[in-house]
Amino acid sequence: MLKQRVITALILLAILLPALFYPSPLPFAALALAMMAAAAWEWGRLNGLGQGASVALGAICVTLCASSWTAGWLEQPLTGLWLATGAAWVLGAAALLRAGVAGWPGVPRGVRVAGGVVALWLAWLAVAQARTIGINFLLSVLALVWAADTFAYFSGRAFGLRFTKGKLAPSISPGKSWEGVWGGMVGVLVLALAWIWLDRANAVAVPSFYSVLARAGWLLLPALLFMTAMSVAGDLVESLVKRSAGAKDSSQLLPGHGGVLDRIDALLPILPLALMLTRLASPS
Repeated sequence: MLKQRVITALILLAILLPALFYPSPLPFAALALAMMAAAAWEWGRLNGLGQGASVALGAICVTLCASSWTAGWLEQPLTGLWLATGAAWVLGAAALLRAGVAGWPGVPRGVRVAGGVVALWLAWLAVAQARTIGINFLLSVLALVWAADTFAYFSGRAFGLRFTKGKLAPSISPGKSWEGVWGGMVGVLVLALAWIWLDRANAVAVPSFYSVLARAGWLLLPALLFMTAMSVAGDLVESLVKRSAGAKDSSQLLPGHGGVLDRIDALLPILPLALMLTRLASPS
């Protein structure tokens, strides 16, 4: 299993890195679009759709992304859209996690399917727009999720249940603890401070997400804590859906890693929220 995971990771990096660092943002946007189409297919399968309907769902996702691309949305601020998306993610995730696994089948399937496709489309629009802003900005947003997940894993293993009596969400993801969440928050704060220092030391042309927040002063700390919490929420929402569907992974498209949704679940809320906070921190 480990060998398979490593091989898949190396292949993905060989595809992702050239697209990411290409002078034009177009190859990365196209690659991200393909990933969202695959994720939409997985979403259909998780929600009980057949093969044909799931493929059609992927095509609908591609159409939404391509339409916003050709309309020039990647270069537009879209402040209202990001505010609405952020509010929808906060309220929607809170409602879903409160209802738990048992509550998911009670949501009409049409609403579930459409909501997932819209979330994937908005995540694509956000990641493509972040790449248009600059590589440093995009990497800093992606690294936030990686740091939160990594620090949460190790702090959860080291301190899990040492300071609290209950798990974070035992019926959804039994392995997660509050200590892991707190460790993830500490890790993100350390990462942000280091990245801000590097931005200033190297006088970068395109600031990172953290430097944008730092310019607003008071916004930096609450924004990072909020983003870490929403990263966890994105992971828990996908776990809830998989548990309701009786699935361990969203698919087997990525051998050793599960499916595309398994790899981007925490990014789905984080990407649009990062654009929302960026617009709030620098409204001009």
